[in-house]
Amino acid sequence: MTNIRDAKDVQKFVKEKNVSFIQFWFTDVLGKLKSFSVTPSELEEGLAEGMGFDGSSIEGFARIEESDMIALPDPKTFQLIPWRPSDRPVARMFCDIMNPDGTNYMGDPRYALKRILARIAKQGYTYYVGPELEYFYFANDSEAEILDQAGYFDGLPTDRGTDLRRQTIFALQSMGIRVEYSHHEVAPSQHEIDLRYLDALEMADTVMTYRVAVKEIARQNGVYATFMPKPIFGQNGSGMHVHQSLFKGSKNAFFDAKDQYHLSGVAKSYIAGIMRHAREITAVTNQWVNSYKRLVPGYEAPVYCAWARRNRSAMIRVPMYKPGKEKATRIEFRSPDPACNPYLAFAVMLGAGLKGVEGKYPLPEPVEHDIFEMDEKARAEAGITSLPGSLWEALEETKQSVLVNEVLGDHIFGKFVENKKKEWDMFRTHVTDFEINRYLPML
Repeated sequence: MTNIRDAKDVQKFVKEKNVSFIQFWFTDVLGKLKSFSVTPSELEEGLAEGMGFDGSSIEGFARIEESDMIALPDPKTFQLIPWRPSDRPVARMFCDIMNPDGTNYMGDPRYALKRILARIAKQGYTYYVGPELEYFYFANDSEAEILDQAGYFDGLPTDRGTDLRRQTIFALQSMGIRVEYSHHEVAPSQHEIDLRYLDALEMADTVMTYRVAVKEIARQNGVYATFMPKPIFGQNGSGMHVHQSLFKGSKNAFFDAKDQYHLSGVAKSYIAGIMRHAREITAVTNQWVNSYKRLVPGYEAPVYCAWARRNRSAMIRVPMYKPGKEKATRIEFRSPDPACNPYLAFAVMLGAGLKGVEGKYPLPEPVEHDIFEMDEKARAEAGITSLPGSLWEALEETKQSVLVNEVLGDHIFGKFVENKKKEWDMFRTHVTDFEINRYLPML
């Protein structure tokens, strides 16, 4: 763990600790981590001016005729990488992507999140998020071969991932990342490590680090970790429940001691905003064809646009208030999955919530009975709508969304939609094993 504040601190630390390489990290529009390594001799210039690269080869970035990009590192994100050798350590910094003229590049997902955070900062708000990322350990990356048959909260000896989670937590802690707890999840070989809430930008950086750490620790132990939303038929998929709140200074703007639910008007309108715009933002929070294999009834994944306190079949849950824990008042948005781009996902969640706050959307009553047990007529009478059932359906909603376009900006919005159209076309024209096994013998 380091205590770096600026470029001078970075240079001093690199020299004192004999750091061999500094990796510059950023993501493409889909949230895939990109990086290149800088030697200490080039670090001073890299910190001051950034390092140039060809943006035309990065998904969702520039066209070939406008491909020159600059990766400008954020010194505050400097950390040693614990899974690399300690004798000649390697460090990383997250970067903002810039145009050659020094302006922010509109295709940078990190900048999309920074823009909306700057907007709420003018109103005095800070946006805090605490995601719960689930994932699987498999024997390799070519088939879903599980490592155990353990279930929810099972321990040794059935939980075969205990040591892997422990090593991962130690790695995260060495990078200054606070972990609250970890456990085996519902499905065989499925796990979860929960992170302490942070400002959304820092948390998006942390999510990217978390995913790399989980995968690298697994690889070093001869197994494979995946954040694929639904890798096993007939088992629960992996979600990323996102706990979130707005603060004004040290005061939680979501808390109201006099309200029956201990929710302020801001919190209620924020929830209503996410509910009203949930279908529009789902292609961003659940961006893969496979994401919609998870979002089906019967596997604990929320598919219905409702809110509750105790009811986990609802899309949004409000954890029960504990006296003296006003700062812990928050909402839990349960539909996103851990394979999303966290910068874009946090941005559209916040954007949807803000629409509710700015428009003073009314909040319906909570639904505290199992929505999965309700028939279609009962859900319609209760005003409960469903999330999209496929990437195509989600994309059709997103394409028409003024909200998502505003939050992401024209460039990212257009590139994202274009990429997802291609993915859907590849999927819908692919002949699967299911089709061969089912139809070939009978047709």
